Amino acid sequence: MKLKKYARIFCLKVATLIVFSASIGHAQSEYQSPGKGIIIQPGQENIEGENFQTILVVKALKELGYEVKDVQNARYPLLHVAIANGDVTFMADHWNPLHRAFFDEAGGEDKLTLIGRYIPGCAQGYLIDQKTAEKYDITNIGQLADPDIAKLFDANDDGKADLAGCVPGWGCERVIEHQLDTFKLRETVTHNQGEYSAIIADTIARYRQGDSILYYTWTPYWVSGTLVPGKDVRWLEVPYSAHPNNVNTELKNGSNYGFEVNTQMILANREFLLANPSAAKLFEVMRLSVKDVSAQNLKMRKKGQGGWKAAERHADSWIKANKKMFEGWLDEARAANQ
Repeated sequence: MKLKKYARIFCLKVATLIVFSASIGHAQSEYQSPGKGIIIQPGQENIEGENFQTILVVKALKELGYEVKDVQNARYPLLHVAIANGDVTFMADHWNPLHRAFFDEAGGEDKLTLIGRYIPGCAQGYLIDQKTAEKYDITNIGQLADPDIAKLFDANDDGKADLAGCVPGWGCERVIEHQLDTFKLRETVTHNQGEYSAIIADTIARYRQGDSILYYTWTPYWVSGTLVPGKDVRWLEVPYSAHPNNVNTELKNGSNYGFEVNTQMILANREFLLANPSAAKLFEVMRLSVKDVSAQNLKMRKKGQGGWKAAERHADSWIKANKKMFEGWLDEARAANQ
């Protein structure tokens, strides 16, 4: 009888231990994968130079257990609306403050949340080749109001400077168009718009032929690794601050390149973030340097290194080289769910 009694006690203890172990295992699983069973739809403008930063966010979300669908590509204004409506969950490349109008028009803080400082220190502006800048002492885009100066950058023999400009819908075109009016450059400068990759490729080809060039670009992007400011090209200042949002674009050192220094932030659906504290914390703590993104963007110019699959390999290499930082983001995100 005593043997049976001890057997029953032993069985109860074993059963209790199994249940306790299962509970611990379940709790550990929930801790490691707070996003399990939750589907996320990322969005991105169709810019190859933004693949890398989007992929890093996607990989981190997957480590947290979220099911992440293939990225949806659309223009920035449409992405803001899609995120506000919940059709897209997030985008990793909202340029703040450049895209503020898109944010407000899509519903603002009632539907959207801008979070974190994913890539700070993003510059934009106008550049010309260093040879022409030095020969004619050109430092300011306002000098192109002079027809003789503008003709130096004429690519199609119409007597006007050809500016390789901004794609409609990106936000930068609003600034350029406003400044062409404000600085009285309409009669001497043509703002060439279209697919930026094609326009800038033509610009670089003309530079290599020895022609004078005028173009808009931004950092982080591969262009400034090919045409290096201070060596191949020169940033141009503007006569004074003239911005459609009526903001002061002058830097602390007194320089003024016509655009505010931007921070690429993660834009997400507000309701999603409220329901998913781990994702919210991840978006808040992720950081990339302009240098790292520019280096990846330059790498993708090499044969076989362009496209989404190559950017995934670059992201894997970056994570391996920055494992401690990456794991730290995940730890903070998991802790936020407790």
